[in-house]
Amino acid sequence: MRPSGRVSERGRRRVLRAQDFQHTLQGPAIFAGVGVHTGAYTRVAVRPAPTNSGIVFVRTDVTDRDNRVPATGEAVTKTQLGTVIENAAGVSVSTIEHLMAALVMLGVDNAIVELDGPEMPIMDGSSLPFVQILDRAGRRQQDALRTYIEILEPIEFIDGDKRATLTPSDQFEVAFEIRFPSAAIGRQAVDLVMDEQAFRDELADCRTFGFLHEVEYLRSIGLARGGSMENAVVIEGDRILNPEGLRRPDEFVRHKALDAIGDLYVLGAPILGRFEGVLAGHSLNNQLVRALLAAPQSWRYRTLAPELAQAV
Repeated sequence: MRPSGRVSERGRRRVLRAQDFQHTLQGPAIFAGVGVHTGAYTRVAVRPAPTNSGIVFVRTDVTDRDNRVPATGEAVTKTQLGTVIENAAGVSVSTIEHLMAALVMLGVDNAIVELDGPEMPIMDGSSLPFVQILDRAGRRQQDALRTYIEILEPIEFIDGDKRATLTPSDQFEVAFEIRFPSAAIGRQAVDLVMDEQAFRDELADCRTFGFLHEVEYLRSIGLARGGSMENAVVIEGDRILNPEGLRRPDEFVRHKALDAIGDLYVLGAPILGRFEGVLAGHSLNNQLVRALLAAPQSWRYRTLAPELAQAV
């Protein structure tokens, strides 16, 4: 739950802007598609939600126990090739990160995501379809202040040569570096100041990717059953197999940055700080989230309203 922050009419007229307030959807955003790992066809409705409720997934196909799964850092239970959240009743939702990235970067603070299956649809493998769907639904300002997670001191999680870090900044910045032996990828890096327009322009259309030689193994352990060149960039050796090629020369690292943005939104609020990922993935991103939650002196909730920009 985020702390509430109602403001007087006098204060709102004098200092507050639309982006200082929480937002939800104007109406439902309805879509459907196949899950990249389960292969299951799932129908989804993203609906408006009250202030301070955050993002809550609801499994409408589950009726014998608690089917509400709030998107929180503690709820993340699996991170192999995607982020999975689960509630205390054992109800889970997989592959939430691409929708979560679209929600946070489009300024959607509160939403109920109803789905009738275990996994979010992969759509085209990027966040762009979710951006377009949310745009059609529209957004509505709510009568409570948006709270941010302001990073006060560095937090880092390291695993061998992999690293994920959050450091103080007065804006949201995302930097990422990847290195793969395949000449189709090689070394790529991106460093961006990230707001809604930058997300739309720089990251939203960048697709997930995988290697052809991994597919057989992944399917043997129940993953990648819905994966195809319709929803992923597929690499074989040093070649990209998709006939349309890449959307951007560095689409791979940009998608990793997109993933990180979605993975960080399980913190429940947008971040004021700089994220850096080196060879990181969903697991390291969540380890960083947990390290931050375990170090309350390293961050605080704050608003951006000029008169109210203090810890809340």
